[in-house]
Amino acid sequence: MRVGILAPVAWRVPPRHYGPWELVASRLTEGLVARGVDVTLFATGDSVTSARLVSVCARSYEEDRDVDPKVAEGMHIAAALEAAGDLDLLHNHFDFLPLTYSRLVDTPMVTTIHGFSSERILEVYRRYDDRVAYVAISDADRHPDLHYAATVHHGIPVPDGPLGPGSDDGTLVFFGRIHPHKGTAAAIEVAHRAGRPLVLAGIVQDQGYFDAEVAPHIDGRNVRYLGPIGPEQRDDLLGHADALLHMVSFAEPFGLSMVEAMACGTPVVARPLGAVPEVVEDGRTGFLVDTVDEAVTALGRLDRIDRAACRAHVEARFSVDRMVDGYLEVYRSLVGG
Repeated sequence: MRVGILAPVAWRVPPRHYGPWELVASRLTEGLVARGVDVTLFATGDSVTSARLVSVCARSYEEDRDVDPKVAEGMHIAAALEAAGDLDLLHNHFDFLPLTYSRLVDTPMVTTIHGFSSERILEVYRRYDDRVAYVAISDADRHPDLHYAATVHHGIPVPDGPLGPGSDDGTLVFFGRIHPHKGTAAAIEVAHRAGRPLVLAGIVQDQGYFDAEVAPHIDGRNVRYLGPIGPEQRDDLLGHADALLHMVSFAEPFGLSMVEAMACGTPVVARPLGAVPEVVEDGRTGFLVDTVDEAVTALGRLDRIDRAACRAHVEARFSVDRMVDGYLEVYRSLVGG
Protein backbone atom coordinates (compact mmCIF):
# COMPACT_ATOMS: atom_id res chain seq x y z
CA MET A 1 0.00 0.00 0.00
CA ARG A 2 1.34 3.42 -1.01
CA VAL A 3 0.12 6.09 1.38
CA GLY A 4 0.73 9.82 1.27
CA ILE A 5 0.54 11.74 4.55
CA LEU A 6 -0.21 15.43 4.02
CA ALA A 7 0.95 17.36 7.09
CA PRO A 8 0.51 21.09 7.68
CA VAL A 9 3.44 23.46 7.11
CA ALA A 10 2.86 25.72 10.12
CA TRP A 11 5.52 23.72 12.01
CA ARG A 12 8.17 21.15 11.23
CA VAL A 13 7.34 17.42 11.43
CA PRO A 14 7.78 16.43 14.21
CA PRO A 15 7.45 19.84 15.86
CA ARG A 16 10.25 21.12 18.06
CA HIS A 17 7.70 22.17 20.70
CA TYR A 18 4.15 23.16 19.66
CA GLY A 19 2.36 21.66 16.66
CA PRO A 20 -0.23 19.01 17.61
CA TRP A 21 -1.38 18.20 14.06
CA GLU A 22 2.22 17.87 12.90
CA LEU A 23 2.96 15.67 15.91
CA VAL A 24 0.11 13.29 15.11
CA ALA A 25 1.14 13.17 11.45
CA SER A 26 4.69 12.31 12.49
CA ARG A 27 3.68 9.55 14.89
CA LEU A 28 1.32 8.00 12.35
CA THR A 29 3.93 8.20 9.59
CA GLU A 30 6.61 6.50 11.66
CA GLY A 31 4.15 3.89 12.91
CA LEU A 32 3.07 3.04 9.35
CA VAL A 33 6.66 2.78 8.14
CA ALA A 34 7.40 0.41 11.03
CA ARG A 35 4.56 -1.80 9.75
CA GLY A 36 6.11 -1.94 6.28
CA VAL A 37 3.79 0.58 4.60
CA ASP A 38 5.27 2.63 1.73
CA VAL A 39 4.76 6.17 3.04
CA THR A 40 5.41 9.53 1.43
CA LEU A 41 5.31 12.42 3.87
CA PHE A 42 4.45 15.86 2.50
CA ALA A 43 5.92 18.30 5.01
CA THR A 44 8.53 21.03 5.40
CA GLY A 45 12.02 20.35 4.09
CA ASP A 46 13.58 20.35 7.56
CA SER A 47 11.23 17.59 8.76
CA VAL A 48 12.71 14.41 10.21
CA THR A 49 11.19 11.13 9.06
CA SER A 50 11.95 7.57 8.02
CA ALA A 51 9.40 7.93 5.20
CA ARG A 52 10.04 9.43 1.78
CA LEU A 53 9.92 13.21 2.29
CA VAL A 54 8.49 15.52 -0.37
CA SER A 55 8.65 19.24 0.27
CA VAL A 56 8.27 22.56 -1.53
CA CYS A 57 8.74 24.56 1.69
CA ALA A 58 12.18 24.52 3.26
CA ARG A 59 10.92 25.75 6.62
CA SER A 60 7.60 26.27 8.39
CA TYR A 61 5.96 29.66 8.31
CA GLU A 62 5.65 29.84 12.10
CA GLU A 63 9.41 29.42 12.47
CA ASP A 64 10.50 31.48 9.46
CA ARG A 65 8.66 34.76 9.06
CA ASP A 66 10.05 35.16 5.54
CA VAL A 67 7.72 32.34 4.45
CA ASP A 68 4.34 33.58 3.24
CA PRO A 69 1.69 31.24 4.73
CA LYS A 70 -0.74 31.42 1.80
CA VAL A 71 1.97 30.81 -0.78
CA ALA A 72 3.48 27.97 1.25
CA GLU A 73 0.13 26.27 1.86
CA GLY A 74 -1.00 26.58 -1.75
CA MET A 75 2.25 25.17 -3.17
CA HIS A 76 2.38 22.45 -0.54
CA ILE A 77 -1.14 21.16 -1.11
CA ALA A 78 -0.67 21.31 -4.89
CA ALA A 79 2.52 19.21 -4.64
CA ALA A 80 0.67 16.48 -2.74
CA LEU A 81 -2.28 16.39 -5.14
CA GLU A 82 0.01 16.42 -8.18
CA ALA A 83 1.69 13.31 -6.77
CA ALA A 84 -1.61 11.61 -5.88
CA GLY A 85 -1.60 9.48 -9.04
CA ASP A 86 1.40 7.58 -7.70
CA LEU A 87 -0.36 6.81 -4.41
CA ASP A 88 -3.05 4.36 -3.42
CA LEU A 89 -4.41 6.79 -0.86
CA LEU A 90 -3.78 10.33 0.38
CA HIS A 91 -4.30 11.02 4.08
CA ASN A 92 -4.96 14.69 4.75
CA HIS A 93 -4.06 16.24 8.13
CA PHE A 94 -4.29 19.75 6.70
CA ASP A 95 -7.87 20.74 7.58
CA PHE A 96 -10.37 21.72 4.89
CA LEU A 97 -8.27 23.29 2.10
CA PRO A 98 -7.15 20.01 0.44
CA LEU A 99 -10.78 18.92 0.19
CA THR A 100 -11.33 21.51 -2.53
CA TYR A 101 -8.89 19.57 -4.75
CA SER A 102 -10.36 16.15 -4.01
CA ARG A 103 -12.66 15.88 -7.05
CA LEU A 104 -9.74 16.71 -9.36
CA VAL A 105 -7.98 13.38 -8.66
CA ASP A 106 -9.09 9.76 -8.59
CA THR A 107 -6.97 8.81 -5.57
CA PRO A 108 -9.07 8.16 -2.45
CA MET A 109 -8.62 10.78 0.27
CA VAL A 110 -8.90 10.31 4.02
CA THR A 111 -9.19 13.46 6.11
CA THR A 112 -8.61 13.49 9.84
CA ILE A 113 -10.69 16.33 11.25
CA HIS A 114 -8.59 17.76 14.07
CA GLY A 115 -11.46 19.88 15.37
CA PHE A 116 -13.51 22.68 13.83
CA SER A 117 -11.93 26.12 14.10
CA SER A 118 -15.19 27.76 13.03
CA GLU A 119 -18.71 26.84 12.04
CA ARG A 120 -17.97 28.54 8.72
CA ILE A 121 -15.58 25.82 7.55
CA LEU A 122 -18.35 23.23 7.83
CA GLU A 123 -19.61 24.35 4.41
CA VAL A 124 -16.48 22.84 2.86
CA TYR A 125 -16.75 19.59 4.82
CA ARG A 126 -20.41 19.24 3.86
CA ARG A 127 -19.67 19.79 0.16
CA TYR A 128 -17.09 16.99 -0.01
CA ASP A 129 -18.80 14.59 2.40
CA ASP A 130 -19.57 12.19 -0.45
CA ARG A 131 -16.01 12.23 -1.80
CA VAL A 132 -13.69 12.13 1.24
CA ALA A 133 -13.55 9.61 4.09
CA TYR A 134 -13.65 11.61 7.32
CA VAL A 135 -12.06 10.39 10.53
CA ALA A 136 -12.98 11.92 13.89
CA ILE A 137 -10.38 12.17 16.65
CA SER A 138 -13.08 11.58 19.28
CA ASP A 139 -16.73 10.58 19.30
CA ALA A 140 -17.50 13.89 20.97
CA ASP A 141 -16.07 15.83 18.04
CA ARG A 142 -18.27 14.20 15.40
CA HIS A 143 -20.53 16.72 13.68
CA PRO A 144 -24.10 15.54 13.01
CA ASP A 145 -24.06 16.88 9.43
CA LEU A 146 -21.13 14.69 8.37
CA HIS A 147 -20.57 11.00 7.71
CA TYR A 148 -17.49 9.38 9.23
CA ALA A 149 -15.47 6.33 8.29
CA ALA A 150 -14.29 5.91 11.89
CA THR A 151 -13.20 7.52 15.12
CA VAL A 152 -9.48 7.08 15.71
CA HIS A 153 -8.07 8.50 18.93
CA HIS A 154 -4.59 9.99 18.84
CA GLY A 155 -1.80 7.69 19.96
CA ILE A 156 1.49 8.43 21.67
CA PRO A 157 4.69 6.47 22.27
CA VAL A 158 4.14 5.27 25.82
CA PRO A 159 7.31 5.72 27.91
CA ASP A 160 8.96 2.46 28.90
CA GLY A 161 10.99 3.97 31.73
CA PRO A 162 9.97 4.45 35.36
CA LEU A 163 6.77 6.29 36.17
CA GLY A 164 7.14 9.93 37.05
CA PRO A 165 7.39 10.20 40.83
CA GLY A 166 5.17 13.24 41.22
CA SER A 167 6.36 16.22 43.24
CA ASP A 168 7.68 16.67 46.74
CA ASP A 169 6.00 20.05 47.20
CA GLY A 170 2.51 19.62 45.70
CA THR A 171 3.40 21.03 42.28
CA LEU A 172 0.68 21.14 39.62
CA VAL A 173 1.16 21.73 35.91
CA PHE A 174 -0.70 23.40 33.06
CA PHE A 175 0.56 22.27 29.66
CA GLY A 176 -0.91 23.64 26.45
CA ARG A 177 -1.52 26.76 24.45
CA ILE A 178 -2.23 29.80 26.60
CA HIS A 179 -5.67 30.81 25.43
CA PRO A 180 -9.02 31.36 27.20
CA HIS A 181 -10.33 28.07 25.76
CA LYS A 182 -7.63 26.12 27.56
CA GLY A 183 -8.42 27.57 30.99
CA THR A 184 -4.99 28.86 32.00
CA ALA A 185 -6.42 31.48 34.35
CA ALA A 186 -8.75 28.92 35.92
CA ALA A 187 -5.76 26.62 36.53
CA ILE A 188 -3.98 29.49 38.29
CA GLU A 189 -7.03 30.07 40.49
CA VAL A 190 -7.29 26.37 41.38
CA ALA A 191 -3.63 26.20 42.34
CA HIS A 192 -3.83 29.42 44.37
CA ARG A 193 -6.88 28.27 46.32
CA ALA A 194 -5.32 24.87 46.92
CA GLY A 195 -2.09 26.47 48.15
CA ARG A 196 -0.01 24.57 45.59
CA PRO A 197 2.70 25.80 43.20
CA LEU A 198 1.85 25.75 39.50
CA VAL A 199 4.11 25.47 36.46
CA LEU A 200 2.81 26.71 33.11
CA ALA A 201 4.23 25.55 29.77
CA GLY A 202 3.11 26.25 26.22
CA ILE A 203 2.95 28.88 23.52
CA VAL A 204 1.09 32.15 24.08
CA GLN A 205 -1.72 32.04 21.55
CA ASP A 206 -3.69 35.01 22.92
CA GLN A 207 -1.32 37.77 23.99
CA GLY A 208 -4.05 39.98 25.44
CA TYR A 209 -5.32 37.14 27.62
CA PHE A 210 -1.79 36.31 28.73
CA ASP A 211 -1.03 39.93 29.63
CA ALA A 212 -4.28 40.49 31.54
CA GLU A 213 -5.11 37.13 33.12
CA VAL A 214 -1.87 35.15 33.36
CA ALA A 215 1.25 37.33 33.51
CA PRO A 216 0.24 39.25 36.68
CA HIS A 217 0.31 35.95 38.63
CA ILE A 218 3.72 34.77 37.43
CA ASP A 219 6.13 35.33 40.31
CA GLY A 220 8.70 32.59 39.75
CA ARG A 221 7.66 30.83 42.95
CA ASN A 222 3.92 30.18 43.21
CA VAL A 223 3.41 30.41 39.46
CA ARG A 224 6.25 29.78 37.00
CA TYR A 225 6.10 30.03 33.20
CA LEU A 226 8.53 27.96 31.13
CA GLY A 227 7.36 28.96 27.66
CA PRO A 228 7.11 26.34 24.88
CA ILE A 229 8.94 23.11 25.70
CA GLY A 230 10.00 20.04 23.72
CA PRO A 231 9.25 16.35 24.32
CA GLU A 232 12.10 15.55 26.71
CA GLN A 233 11.43 18.53 28.96
CA ARG A 234 7.69 17.84 28.69
CA ASP A 235 7.91 14.31 30.09
CA ASP A 236 10.14 15.45 32.93
CA LEU A 237 7.78 18.29 33.79
CA LEU A 238 4.66 16.13 33.68
CA GLY A 239 6.25 13.24 35.56
CA HIS A 240 7.30 15.51 38.44
CA ALA A 241 3.84 17.02 38.91
CA ASP A 242 1.08 15.78 41.20
CA ALA A 243 -1.61 16.55 38.61
CA LEU A 244 -2.27 18.20 35.26
CA LEU A 245 -4.93 20.90 35.39
CA HIS A 246 -7.02 20.96 32.21
CA MET A 247 -9.77 23.45 33.06
CA VAL A 248 -10.97 23.99 29.51
CA SER A 249 -13.92 26.22 28.66
CA PHE A 250 -14.72 24.74 25.25
CA ALA A 251 -15.60 21.36 23.79
CA GLU A 252 -12.13 19.80 23.71
CA PRO A 253 -11.69 17.85 20.42
CA PHE A 254 -9.21 15.45 22.04
CA GLY A 255 -6.55 16.85 24.38
CA LEU A 256 -3.11 15.33 23.79
CA SER A 257 -1.65 16.86 26.95
CA MET A 258 -3.99 14.75 29.09
CA VAL A 259 -2.76 11.53 27.48
CA GLU A 260 0.87 12.66 27.75
CA ALA A 261 0.41 13.40 31.45
CA MET A 262 -1.24 10.05 32.20
CA ALA A 263 1.51 8.22 30.29
CA CYS A 264 3.96 9.70 32.81
CA GLY A 265 1.73 8.47 35.64
CA THR A 266 0.29 11.91 36.36
CA PRO A 267 -3.46 12.15 36.94
CA VAL A 268 -5.62 14.80 35.28
CA VAL A 269 -8.11 17.18 36.86
CA ALA A 270 -10.29 18.49 34.05
CA ARG A 271 -13.65 19.89 33.09
CA PRO A 272 -15.73 17.21 31.30
CA LEU A 273 -16.22 19.16 28.07
CA GLY A 274 -16.01 17.63 24.62
CA ALA A 275 -13.74 14.59 24.49
CA VAL A 276 -12.42 14.91 28.04
CA PRO A 277 -14.63 12.06 29.41
CA GLU A 278 -13.38 9.83 26.56
CA VAL A 279 -9.78 10.45 27.60
CA VAL A 280 -9.88 10.62 31.42
CA GLU A 281 -11.49 7.87 33.47
CA ASP A 282 -13.07 9.67 36.40
CA GLY A 283 -11.81 8.36 39.73
CA ARG A 284 -9.20 6.09 38.12
CA THR A 285 -6.89 8.31 36.05
CA GLY A 286 -8.02 11.65 37.38
CA PHE A 287 -11.13 13.60 38.27
CA LEU A 288 -13.78 15.32 36.17
CA VAL A 289 -14.94 18.56 37.74
CA ASP A 290 -17.28 21.36 36.73
CA THR A 291 -16.04 24.19 38.94
CA VAL A 292 -12.93 25.61 40.56
CA ASP A 293 -14.32 24.53 43.95
CA GLU A 294 -14.69 20.95 42.73
CA ALA A 295 -11.17 21.02 41.30
CA VAL A 296 -9.71 22.15 44.62
CA THR A 297 -11.60 19.36 46.40
CA ALA A 298 -10.38 16.82 43.82
CA LEU A 299 -6.77 17.74 44.52
CA GLY A 300 -7.31 16.52 48.05
CA ARG A 301 -8.18 13.07 46.68
CA LEU A 302 -5.13 12.56 44.45
CA ASP A 303 -3.80 9.91 46.82
CA ARG A 304 -6.64 7.66 45.59
CA ILE A 305 -5.17 7.59 42.08
CA ASP A 306 -2.67 4.87 41.21
CA ARG A 307 -0.03 6.37 38.93
CA ALA A 308 0.59 2.96 37.35
CA ALA A 309 -3.10 2.79 36.42
CA CYS A 310 -2.76 6.10 34.59
CA ARG A 311 -0.05 4.69 32.33
CA ALA A 312 -1.90 1.40 31.87
CA HIS A 313 -4.93 3.37 30.69
CA VAL A 314 -2.82 5.04 27.99
CA GLU A 315 -1.18 1.77 26.97
CA ALA A 316 -4.58 0.17 26.51
CA ARG A 317 -6.33 2.98 24.65
CA PHE A 318 -3.96 5.65 23.36
CA SER A 319 -0.79 4.01 22.08
CA VAL A 320 0.68 4.62 18.63
CA ASP A 321 -0.04 0.97 17.78
CA ARG A 322 -3.73 1.46 18.53
CA MET A 323 -3.80 4.57 16.34
CA VAL A 324 -2.00 2.84 13.46
CA ASP A 325 -4.38 -0.13 13.70
CA GLY A 326 -7.34 2.24 13.47
CA TYR A 327 -6.06 4.04 10.40
CA LEU A 328 -5.00 0.85 8.61
CA GLU A 329 -8.55 -0.42 9.04
CA VAL A 330 -9.85 2.77 7.40
CA TYR A 331 -7.31 2.51 4.56
CA ARG A 332 -8.18 -1.12 3.84
CA SER A 333 -11.88 -0.30 3.75
CA LEU A 334 -11.11 2.08 0.89
CA VAL A 335 -8.36 0.37 -1.11
CA GLY A 336 -7.98 -3.13 0.29
CA GLY A 337 -4.51 -4.51 1.03
